[in-house]
Amino acid sequence: MSVEVSPVGAGRPEGGADHLLEVRDLHVEFHTRDGVARVINGVSYHLDAGETLAVLGESGSGKSVTAQAIMGLLDMPPAVIPAGEIRYRGRDLLTMRTDERRRVRGKEIAMIFQDALSALNPVFPVGWQIAETLRLREKMSRSEARKRAVELMDLVRIPAAKQRVGDYPHQFSGGMRQRVMIAMALAMNPKVLIADEPTTALDVTVQAQIMDLLAELRRELDMAMILITHDLGVVADVADRIAVMYAGRIVEHADVHSLYRAPAHPYTKGLLESIPRLDQRGHRLASIKGLPPNLMAIPSGCAFHPRCPYRRDVCADVVPPSLALGGGRTSACHFAQEVLDER
Repeated sequence: MSVEVSPVGAGRPEGGADHLLEVRDLHVEFHTRDGVARVINGVSYHLDAGETLAVLGESGSGKSVTAQAIMGLLDMPPAVIPAGEIRYRGRDLLTMRTDERRRVRGKEIAMIFQDALSALNPVFPVGWQIAETLRLREKMSRSEARKRAVELMDLVRIPAAKQRVGDYPHQFSGGMRQRVMIAMALAMNPKVLIADEPTTALDVTVQAQIMDLLAELRRELDMAMILITHDLGVVADVADRIAVMYAGRIVEHADVHSLYRAPAHPYTKGLLESIPRLDQRGHRLASIKGLPPNLMAIPSGCAFHPRCPYRRDVCADVVPPSLALGGGRTSACHFAQEVLDER
């Protein structure tokens, strides 16, 4: 298999058509009293209509910050975006006027946050919170907005929605609160849904239910979805493609079947090997040695090299380019082919 450096913009549809959403060479820094944290370091990925892209990585890899940059939710300062583009339907969100960006946020691109309990206001009924967006953005009457809130609660499979529309967040279980958050995100019929760790703090059974619900809604509503998670186990049946992040950079990108069958980056390989397997009962789980890097002092060369079992001298000196491995997959590793061949 030939290996070549992937050019900027690789992976676009034939004919030069724009993707629905495209992040191009995005950089995000946080300027603090202790120094500059380089949180995003040249992230590029795209999303096409009707597909699901999973963005994976440990905590601190930059997954959520990229999503917040897309939504325009970063506090600036301390956040600074020194370079990059975020294009939605061909238009750069970063150069839009504030009022234009506000119209896109929620109506075209919506986001589900990971902690439903803190995201919901405890002093208002959930139906009121769902309806508020419709009253403000769609100018619906209170009765129309309440009726639509019940419909949305039905859509996300909340039992007895008509009776529960007046209940408060504390009266719902964790899984039902997350369904309320999904209903709020869907209120404006967005074309892109960003789900940021949607199964955090939920038990395994409820996690599966939420992931199945998101997959069903994506198909029913013909949305595109970005699923942000640190858990490879929850995306196998949901995602079309996977982008793996480490230290603010995409280190591997592949379709879900290729990545699970044969990872092409040592970090991805380590993540896959750390998943519990039924055929390995009684064996100690593998782990990735060391800790993620301090983003104020990212190691030279490949940021993963201090933890990498494949590291050689070049890894500490030269930042690996993103190598095209065929079939639309890429890996930012000097020895991607070697890792891939170990399948």
